[in-house]
Amino acid sequence: MSEHPHNALVSRQFGAMAQAYLASATHASGEDLALLTELVGHKPQALVLDMGCGAGHASFTVAPRVAKVVAYDLSPEMLALVATEAGRRGLGNIVTKQGAAERLPYPDASFDLVMTRYSSHHWQDIQAGLRQMRRVLKPGGVGIFMDVISPGRPLLDTWLQSLELLRDPSHVRNGSPAQWRQLLAEAGFALTDQWQFKLPLDFAAWVARMQTPQVQVDAIRALQRQASTEVSDYFDFADDGSFRVDTGVFVARGI
Repeated sequence: MSEHPHNALVSRQFGAMAQAYLASATHASGEDLALLTELVGHKPQALVLDMGCGAGHASFTVAPRVAKVVAYDLSPEMLALVATEAGRRGLGNIVTKQGAAERLPYPDASFDLVMTRYSSHHWQDIQAGLRQMRRVLKPGGVGIFMDVISPGRPLLDTWLQSLELLRDPSHVRNGSPAQWRQLLAEAGFALTDQWQFKLPLDFAAWVARMQTPQVQVDAIRALQRQASTEVSDYFDFADDGSFRVDTGVFVARGI
């Protein structure tokens, strides 16, 4: 079966930026990673799937606390980087596997914990991806879902999706908390807890990390300058283009 065109775009976009994402302070730290450490605790027998692992920061966070982490991603370049960095950090229990979120090559009930961070808004079919995560989760297992989220209000949602797409054409959609609750329920998860944070984004680093073409950078800045007070205040647009977005952490168990 040939690769889905959108998945090919995602792999192409992120393969060239693997090193930038490893070095990114936005991805290497944050309140959500601190919370992830707390949520996982110490589970020395646990098998973990990191769906859409990117540069591996979530995998690196949980690996010292569990038996094994499968770092799963579309991009072979990202996975090569994760393998190299895991070796450098002495994390021999991280293994990598290439593939799409919608087609996990694992039997039912393979993992004690499934997680994803800053990845799901790129999936061409998020419902299929979440159903796959539910399928491979063991009875009584836990799912942890972390991503930028939409404010849920139509005006602010339109602005968020527009800025994201101009910066990165592989962007699909950031869901609102209500949409996440619905998606998780439809996939067979029971939500047990959720958190919301504000994530500051340095504009120059944000566009450089994705190597956004200048014409699209200019379009983003033009939009920001035309934003209403309601939009500008919500996203806290700064003079240099930097702004803040909402992120969410959703914890669920299989029904």
